[in-house]
Amino acid sequence: MNERIKEIIGDATLDADSYFDRDCAAWRQIYNEKFAELIIRECIQQVNKDHFGGNDSWDRSLDLAVFNIKNHFGVE
Repeated sequence: MNERIKEIIGDATLDADSYFDRDCAAWRQIYNEKFAELIIRECIQQVNKDHFGGNDSWDRSLDLAVFNIKNHFGVE
């Protein structure tokens, strides 16, 4: 497992810990939602990383890809 995924696990754990005790069923739901959101955001960052200009049609397609990913998963 790479270090970034370990960091995301830690971030999701801290977020869930701020709402519930770990033995609570709701803790797992908060953790899962936060973990998924962070993974999606990381993927969006990777798409955006390649968005540094030159070809206007390429830039628009990357913008559309980011919009579609956010819309599909309900991430703002």
